[in-house]
Amino acid sequence: MDNAGKEREAVQLMAEAEKRVKASHSFLRGLFGGNTRIEEACEMYTRAANMFKMAKNWSEAINCLNAAIDIYTDMGRFTIAAKHHITIAEIYETELVDIEKAIAHYEQSADYYKGEESNSSANKCLLKVAAYAAQLEQYQKAIEVYEQVGASTMDNPLLKYSAKDYFFKAALCHFIVDELNAKLALEKYEEMFPAFTDSRECKLLKKLLEAHEEQNSEAYTEAVKEFDSISRLDQWLTTMLLRIKKSIPGDGDGDGDLK
Repeated sequence: MDNAGKEREAVQLMAEAEKRVKASHSFLRGLFGGNTRIEEACEMYTRAANMFKMAKNWSEAINCLNAAIDIYTDMGRFTIAAKHHITIAEIYETELVDIEKAIAHYEQSADYYKGEESNSSANKCLLKVAAYAAQLEQYQKAIEVYEQVGASTMDNPLLKYSAKDYFFKAALCHFIVDELNAKLALEKYEEMFPAFTDSRECKLLKKLLEAHEEQNSEAYTEAVKEFDSISRLDQWLTTMLLRIKKSIPGDGDGDGDLK
């Protein structure tokens, strides 16, 4: 089926979904979760969204998903609504490249998951929010999220290993804004989570702070190289570390790399 055919099928599904919504509209306020017509309408909106996605008609796909979300939230089915918000966020981040809107949908999804006490799923969405916020230079927002997720995982035997990464990222965001902020944050994280002190991330931060204070660009780069030789830096970390390096006087135009 070509894109035009997919769009035609999607439009038909939307029309069928709208009929079912209208037919049962008077019952919506009393719903507690089981009206067949409404269930069918939601499924049709979702199928229509998938057809629009296949046809690369992103705006209509989002409209269908939002229609399903409205119904699911009326029904109190917030977990499914949260999943649809993630799908919309993924469209914004990968296809429409509107990161601000992607952030908004990840935040809404996290709120719904929290309400359902699905904290692990909520944290996954929040970490997306933090990563994008930092990229957009919304450092305070990123710091708050990383600290929140770090604090919620550090006492969990299965998740505490990840806490060091979240505190590390929060400290890097502090560092970009102000060196003193980073020092104070590092002290706070070590006090909150003593296991952080022995982590490679914490040791790297201390080396970077020292190099930055001494305005030693070479020492900064060497510390990063050493860390990268054991734990490969991803694109996000590389970007943040380069932003910090640019603030070292005498680092030229700051376009150099870290390795």
